[in-house]
Amino acid sequence: MSRLPRAATTLIAAAALSAAPVTSASAATDAPDAGRRPPRIVTAWACAWNGTDPEELGALFTADGVYTDLGVGVAFHGRREISGWKARADRVIDDIHVTVRAANRDGGRITVETVYAGHLKGARTAFAVPMTTLLDLDDHGLIASDQDHYSLAEILTRSGLPADWTPPAH
Repeated sequence: MSRLPRAATTLIAAAALSAAPVTSASAATDAPDAGRRPPRIVTAWACAWNGTDPEELGALFTADGVYTDLGVGVAFHGRREISGWKARADRVIDDIHVTVRAANRDGGRITVETVYAGHLKGARTAFAVPMTTLLDLDDHGLIASDQDHYSLAEILTRSGLPADWTPPAH
């Protein structure tokens, strides 16, 4: 009976126990991002969204990075605008947070499955909806492009708000 190297045994055990499959093309060579843990940039991205400092989110992007929120149909360019979007979201949504359910990496693209949740100011109830994010990374591991896919209509319905609701102006 041959023995597997310790790293391979750990990777196999983590994959077997993980709720999220290891489908990364580089899973075997990208040990810090393999197994149960999502890639480091995904963890940092989720922490930035769950945190209170908007600059933390912007710092994860390249200088000319693009953040596209397809739920509301807006795009932001560069760290400053991206940080501003996070600050605005924090003003409109109490307890905004994302919970990473799965992250799959294929080269420089990471697909992140999350639950996006919070409580829109003035809404009767909080919301929690599925969201998929596509992160494209540059050669240095920074986010060059972020595309968030979720249903604004579902957020408004779960929040008890009308379909034509707009956030208060700030």
